[in-house]
Amino acid sequence: MIFVKSFDNKTLILNLNPNTTTFETLKLQIERDLGIPLSLQRIFLNPRRLVGDESTLIAELGVRSNSALTLHLPLFGGMQAPVPPKPRLEFLNTKPPPNYVAGLGRGATGFTTRSDIGPARAAPDLPDRSATTIGGAAAPGGVGRGRGKGGAEEEEEDDGDEKGYDENQKFDEFEGNDVGLFASAEYDEDDKEADAVWEAIDKRMDSRRKDRREARLKQEIEKYRASNPKITEQFADLKRKLCTLSAQEWDSIPEIGDYSLRNKKRRFESFVPVPDTLLEKARQEQEHVTALDPRSRAAGGTETPWAQTPVTDLTAVGEGRGTVLSLKLDRLSDSVSGLTVVDPKGYLTDLKSMKITSDAEISDIKKARLLLKSVTQTNPKHPPGWIAAARLEEVAGKIQAARQLIHKGCEECPKNEDVWLEACRLASPDEAKAVISKGVKAIPNSVKLWMQAAKLEHDDVNKSRVLRKGLELIPDSVRLWKAVVELANEEDARLLLQRAVECCPLHVELWLALARLETYDNAKKVLNKAREKLPKEPAIWITAAKLEEANGNTAMVGKIIERGIRALQREGLEIDREVWMKEAEAAERAGSVATCQAIVRNTIGIGVEEEDRKRTWVADAEECKKRGSIETARAIYAHALTVFLTKKSIWLKAAQLEKSHGTRESLDALLRKAVTYRPQAEVLWLMGAKEKWLAGDVPAARAILQEAYAAIPNSEEIWLAAFKLEFENHEPERARMLLAKARERGGTERVWMKSAIVERELGNTGEERRLLGEGLKLFPSFFKLWLMLGQLEERLGDFEKAKEAYDSGLKHCPSCISLWLSLSHLEEKMNGLSKARAVLTMARKKNPQNPELWLAAVRAESRHGNKKEADILMAKALQECPTSGILWAASIEMVPRPQRKTKSLDALKKCDHDPHVIAAVAKLFWLDRKVDKARTWLNRAVTLAPDTGDFWALYYKFELQHGSEENQKDVLRRCIAAEPKHGEKWQVISKAVENSHLPSEAILKKAVVAIGKEESVAESIKG
Repeated sequence: MIFVKSFDNKTLILNLNPNTTTFETLKLQIERDLGIPLSLQRIFLNPRRLVGDESTLIAELGVRSNSALTLHLPLFGGMQAPVPPKPRLEFLNTKPPPNYVAGLGRGATGFTTRSDIGPARAAPDLPDRSATTIGGAAAPGGVGRGRGKGGAEEEEEDDGDEKGYDENQKFDEFEGNDVGLFASAEYDEDDKEADAVWEAIDKRMDSRRKDRREARLKQEIEKYRASNPKITEQFADLKRKLCTLSAQEWDSIPEIGDYSLRNKKRRFESFVPVPDTLLEKARQEQEHVTALDPRSRAAGGTETPWAQTPVTDLTAVGEGRGTVLSLKLDRLSDSVSGLTVVDPKGYLTDLKSMKITSDAEISDIKKARLLLKSVTQTNPKHPPGWIAAARLEEVAGKIQAARQLIHKGCEECPKNEDVWLEACRLASPDEAKAVISKGVKAIPNSVKLWMQAAKLEHDDVNKSRVLRKGLELIPDSVRLWKAVVELANEEDARLLLQRAVECCPLHVELWLALARLETYDNAKKVLNKAREKLPKEPAIWITAAKLEEANGNTAMVGKIIERGIRALQREGLEIDREVWMKEAEAAERAGSVATCQAIVRNTIGIGVEEEDRKRTWVADAEECKKRGSIETARAIYAHALTVFLTKKSIWLKAAQLEKSHGTRESLDALLRKAVTYRPQAEVLWLMGAKEKWLAGDVPAARAILQEAYAAIPNSEEIWLAAFKLEFENHEPERARMLLAKARERGGTERVWMKSAIVERELGNTGEERRLLGEGLKLFPSFFKLWLMLGQLEERLGDFEKAKEAYDSGLKHCPSCISLWLSLSHLEEKMNGLSKARAVLTMARKKNPQNPELWLAAVRAESRHGNKKEADILMAKALQECPTSGILWAASIEMVPRPQRKTKSLDALKKCDHDPHVIAAVAKLFWLDRKVDKARTWLNRAVTLAPDTGDFWALYYKFELQHGSEENQKDVLRRCIAAEPKHGEKWQVISKAVENSHLPSEAILKKAVVAIGKEESVAESIKG
């Protein structure tokens, strides 16, 4: 609800919601209720006028529910209508106005009795002069000359007092009499709660009427716009007909001429002769002068006064550059053959080096020159002013003036080293040594000047002599000592460092450098002296530990680090664990592995809470591993395993580290130690056996598995590992015996499945069917057994039994996608597309939002040439599974080649990190011959999904076509290390009976061949 106060002090109540009402709707409502046109409405909120677009909500303009707006009308001048005269009132017979005092206007003062004001009535508000008599004295008990009141009036007054308010109180049209009634009351919490309740009621009522009100307002606005159309709307139908005009009709439309010239007065035009000065200037700009200007001759012909160069004539500038170019080309031409011998690169570089100074730059240089001149004159002892002035002249190309200015700066500020360094930089090579010599004489204790003087020398002998002379004057300069030591040979450096530590005993780098140059015994003495001078320096203790390790005393390394930490703590130095871990990594990089291990052992637990030790240490080891600090990570795990002997996760982390960066012997030793403390951890036994098997030591792997079975007698994982070991090493009889024992001891469904796999490998069809039947009686909900039974019947050609197996499996496992897909393929073989389509439809109803089923349906339609149906199914699939990578990848391959880029962008927006989409994008780059991008995206795909063999096959095929032999070997090595198990094409090849024992390398090459055949078939179909 909104209140609008009009110009005639009337209040208009509008039932509008500010959050849904636009500014134009508000104006239309006011026009309908008050009859005031939109153009004359001026709406104000407090002192601010509301201004906005037609579509602006009034809530955005600050209007809230129950807000009071004020409506004004503009006054545009004109004559006012005559006002009829007011009738004369019989004022003597009417009731006097409130607070009227008779005679007050002529200076008399009335009086008020107790009967007039009542016992609880405040005195009326009167002007100040009403409190005094005519003569100015107080009249507390005087009798006034005003009229008294009768008895009836006194009774009415008493009634008014009982009511609690004055009947003559001014009435407010907006708030009624509440202003007078509650003027003195306080606004407490009850009032606030009541207002909130009423506001909620108003909102509720407003929401109930909102739809009808908005519909009514919308209808009114449409009606108003229909009655008052815009110019563009009136001519809209005519504009649409313009599309039917032909080119000849367009050309025949006459041009609009300006016929207002005939009414314009002809301007007076006057012609004056051109002044001679302008003609002379033009002549000077076009002529070529071969003589030098007098001021140029005074400067030696090396400078051209700016006033004599017409820089504003761009034509002259262009002609001048053309002349210079022709002279250079003539000079570069061969005098014998006439052919030019221009170096194009040098010529272009020379052209770039030509600087064309504009008028603006020249003006800026002049202003800066004046400013810096003022600085150097008013404060000649200010070195930055001289340096800035010299650099300005250098930028302007006046190197000589820059040298003169900096020379004056050296004279004015001889004790500032920056001025001398700038003078040395600006001086010519022959004069630089003289300048720096004056500088070091003026400031003999300046290290910067001595270093600059050494740089000016060309051979090491002279540099060393200059630096030694500087050390005579500044013996405590570490920078000079380092510079002179770097130039000396080993013997001289040792002597110099001995002197350096005497002059700078508190600099640890000099002590450590001296220790590295000394022999073992002397180095220990040097480090002991350094420890006495610098008791709080940990680098000395670490260097001592490295010294002992370098000389074969590894037993002393840990003691030195331990003593050093205790000594530093006694000196009050806080041991920062992070800093010491960085020192351990630095020691590892320096080849001091024992020192690294000692630092880790003594500092890894400092500042770590007991409950956080495991998590913190594992995180530290992983970070060190990422940075390449393998020995540090190994030391952290070794220390952690001394504290947490029975934590399987730490043993596994350490084993993974040894597997990645260690040797087989170290890994075997670690796993042996691990199973000693954690004999119930199956994964540790299996890792040890697998490593022995990969190393080719099958008997040792068998022994480890026997020990594991003795430690964990009922472990199915160990039974299956033993079976795999025998099966992969072509020992089917031993594998069959192991599985038979496992079945006798109550093996799970996996044991029965492995048993059937062994019989399939051996070609025993009857035994395989028997095992599958017995297994399905025990485990009817294990879908792999149903799948293997159906595949067995398919291999034997009995499609009806295969169909029965799949149907039975789906009754027990309706959510198994593999069974649905196998049944659809079988139906497609037996009965064609219609039956397969029905199976896939039923599968999608029972398993909604499954991308594999949608993809199978799309491919089935594509195989039978129903491209339109395939596109429709793909669209529905992407609506139901918008984040499926396999669907997006298939969609990219289905669309025509020009649309694939757009489709790939949509796919990346929906699923950026899906490996299928990334592989599809890599194929696009491959087709476009963008080899580097394709390699990057394929690498990203195999990194995201290293267990999917299809991506490895695609990557290897790409490298075979575009990569080098090294890249091919790298992809092959990475694939073998990843040991992929999944992938649509990969599983078809790897699970074939003839390929059951093939390594990953052979399966990868077969997958590449299969991909090539598939691509050739697809190309032949398109062709």
